[in-house]
Amino acid sequence: MFGTKEKIKKINGAIIAPLGFEAAGIRTGVKRRRKDLALIYTKNAAISAGVYTTNVVKAAPLLVTKDIVEKGTPINAIIINSGNANACTGAKGLTNAWEMIEKTQKVFNLPQRSVLVASTGVIGVQLQMDKILDGIEEIATQIGNNEQAALNAAEGIMTTDTFVKGIAYEFEISGKTVKIGAIAKGSGMIHPNMGTMLGFVTTDAVISKEMLQKALSDSTKNTYNMISVDGDTSTNDMVLVLANGCAKNKPIESETDDYKTFAQALDMVNKHLAKQIVLDGEGATKFLEINVFGAKDENSAKILAKSVITSNLVKTAFFGEDANWGRILAALGYSGVKFDPERVSIEFSCGDKSIYLMENGTPLDFCEETAQEILKNKEITVNVHLNEGNSKATAWGCDLSYEYVRINGEYRT
Repeated sequence: MFGTKEKIKKINGAIIAPLGFEAAGIRTGVKRRRKDLALIYTKNAAISAGVYTTNVVKAAPLLVTKDIVEKGTPINAIIINSGNANACTGAKGLTNAWEMIEKTQKVFNLPQRSVLVASTGVIGVQLQMDKILDGIEEIATQIGNNEQAALNAAEGIMTTDTFVKGIAYEFEISGKTVKIGAIAKGSGMIHPNMGTMLGFVTTDAVISKEMLQKALSDSTKNTYNMISVDGDTSTNDMVLVLANGCAKNKPIESETDDYKTFAQALDMVNKHLAKQIVLDGEGATKFLEINVFGAKDENSAKILAKSVITSNLVKTAFFGEDANWGRILAALGYSGVKFDPERVSIEFSCGDKSIYLMENGTPLDFCEETAQEILKNKEITVNVHLNEGNSKATAWGCDLSYEYVRINGEYRT
């Protein structure tokens, strides 16, 4: 389906790696200590694509941004605030989202509807617009195209995140070097069909809006929509891609080999960020990868993998380092997918160690010591073999700890 991974090289720079992009991040005072405003900017106007939360309750900035992206006006900037989600804030929230856009347009002398807006943080509280509007004036003086600028922007979008999340790759299309860079935030309220996460991707590729949207939508199905931290889907989730064309490659306008290479690189970016979000799951002590092999079709494999990764009983078993494979089988069983339990095998692995706990529907007298050696690790893989077909899927998640309860119990205060 995609191009060759060997042609795609990891590089530094994250969001500012592609030609023509600049970024910044500052503290306006909305948050007590950390940065709370970020900006991504390109002088060369970009086409845009987006994917958004499936939650019926959608935050004001998401509604505004979605409208602009769908209307297709060229985009020069994205302004993002953290610490306040501007969600469930009524007509005033919509007005404030537009005011953030208009202020950014004024500061940079940009056309109407050339700026996108995103917010993340506490729900149900109006934005402190005086601080944010003053912040937009200040952040415009701080933009740069160096790694510190990229780091500042990544810090500016964080809420309960414990580390910044960014990545960049370069590859060749029609003899031209093309780059893709990205930053993201997310730690809790993460669930299939997006979670409380924001992702921003930049590229200097020349690509049509239709192909950019297709590449993003297809990639999301196998990356962001296959992760879960806690089963909650947020009001603000979105992933946005800007393509400013500065690489001057032959335009990508159909599903050519060039498109496949671009799509592969975008998929690598999104998969990296999705896994980073799970690794930073609130209070998480384990990173879990669930592989379902031998399903009748890909959709069934995805449903089964997500059913396991979203099970609170599975999550707590891994937190307690308990090789309770019965909880995995139960989660498969209530997924809604029909399969033969008598053909199922379940394997745990980490690094070069692996152990089967169930084979062809039969519990095994496995070595508890070996299981413990695997379960004490930070990253654990669970392989489920259905032995009913040739399709497979992977989901990523984490355990559920005491610390998760503490973080979310105190979140608003």
